[in-house]
Amino acid sequence: MGAGAAGRAALSVALVPLPHFTLLPFAGFIDTLRLAADEGDRSRPRACNWTIMAPGLEPVPASCGAEVLPWETLREPARFDYVAVVGGLLHRGRPGLDRRTAAFLREAAAARVVLIGICTGSLALIEAGVVAEGRPVCVSWYHYQDLRQRHPGVRPVADRLWLRDGRVITCAGGTAAVDLAASLVRTHLGGSAAQKSLHIMVADGSRPASAAQPQPPNTREVADTRVRRAMLLMEQNLAAPLSADALAAGASVSKRQLERLFRRELGTSVQAFARDLRLFHAVWLLAKSPLRITDVAMRCGFADPAHFNRQFRAAFGAAPSAARRTGPSALLATLDRWWPHGGAPRLRDRRPPPVRAADADRRPYR
Repeated sequence: MGAGAAGRAALSVALVPLPHFTLLPFAGFIDTLRLAADEGDRSRPRACNWTIMAPGLEPVPASCGAEVLPWETLREPARFDYVAVVGGLLHRGRPGLDRRTAAFLREAAAARVVLIGICTGSLALIEAGVVAEGRPVCVSWYHYQDLRQRHPGVRPVADRLWLRDGRVITCAGGTAAVDLAASLVRTHLGGSAAQKSLHIMVADGSRPASAAQPQPPNTREVADTRVRRAMLLMEQNLAAPLSADALAAGASVSKRQLERLFRRELGTSVQAFARDLRLFHAVWLLAKSPLRITDVAMRCGFADPAHFNRQFRAAFGAAPSAARRTGPSALLATLDRWWPHGGAPRLRDRRPPPVRAADADRRPYR
């Protein structure tokens, strides 16, 4: 309870978990504040403080089944620097925004408190009426289509971890909530406090707001939910690709029907899309990670380095090691040209440009 006493510290935050909220960003956000607030991990709310609020004092269930007990009801938002709404599951209906929570968020906005939407908490801010038409809203790639369908008047952003637009911050959720909390600590308490939190949490630094979200390409642009489900299953099982039968079962269709749907939506076969998806992630890892090429091949579901080499050369005209030497910017630019991000791609009509490399690398994989 002591940590919830929201006095006038250098940084004061109220967290409002919505029913079926995601526990990871909620806990990561609070722990970043907790570890920055005091010496070591003594957890006293000295340099910053926080509280957990809800319309009532009943436990709020997380999506995993755990429950969080609010410390106080929704009141006096002006005493906080930030009010953060943490959302979660959408398939149970609306993001869990009741009239009292919506009124509290509007009161906070009127008091010029900065509002934060974490995970689908961003959708709750829109429903409360504190995000204007046409404004950018950061959302996880997984919920990009949900945001477009539910709130077509705002501009969804899924290529970064979080963004600030005036007095509204929206965050993709997951571990990005730790990066956001570290940024707030850095702003209010200094870089050493933020670094101390991250070190104790065994986090290797924090990512900037503009850091890219890892995501499957173009899933968000596909209208058919069965195709989207199959695409996500592919992405979630990159290292051990699912069979066509397993993909069809996961999408609740027959294998033949799934093949027809892929050709209608994407202009390519299930097998070809799965291969291109693995190549997409392989290029992303070559550009964004220090992984050895053999490890990239394994993580992306290629049978062996030789198989990866053949597929990569066929798609990009150079070996993976030669492509990596062109640098991250050139790799990602090639990826953008090869796989468009606007509209459903017609892969059968598109041939990828070669990666520019001085020489094809014929040395063994490193």
